[in-house]
Amino acid sequence: MAIKKVLVVDDSATERHILGELLTKEGFEAAFAEDGETAVSKAKTDAPDLILMDVVMPGLNGFQATRAITHDPATQHIPVIIVTTKGQETDKIWGVRQGAKDYLVKPVVAADLLSKIAALG
Repeated sequence: MAIKKVLVVDDSATERHILGELLTKEGFEAAFAEDGETAVSKAKTDAPDLILMDVVMPGLNGFQATRAITHDPATQHIPVIIVTTKGQETDKIWGVRQGAKDYLVKPVVAADLLSKIAALG
C-alpha cells in the first residue's frame, strides 16, 4: 500500500508544523489533530494511510489513542508510528504493545522518519 495521506497528531503547534512541512516537501498529504480524541475520530472519517502519534497530550494520550485506533476493526489497518520525547526502552515496548508499528524519539531526524515510512509502504 502506497502511503500518501499522513495524519500528524501532536498537541504542539510547532511539532505539527515541522512534521507537516517535512511530509509535504516529500510529496505526502498531511492532516492534523491536536489530541488523541480528535485523532481517533479523524482516523475513521479521513482514512489516512499512516498516523504519526505523539504520546504526551491532554485528555486521551498517544498510547490510549493508538490502542483505540489499532484495536478498532474500522481503523486497525492504519499503521501508527509513535513520535515522542519519551525515549525510555519501556516506553517503546509499551508503544508497540498498544499496536504501534514503529517508534521515533523527538527531535525527529527526517531521514529516520522517511525510512520508517518507506518500510511500511
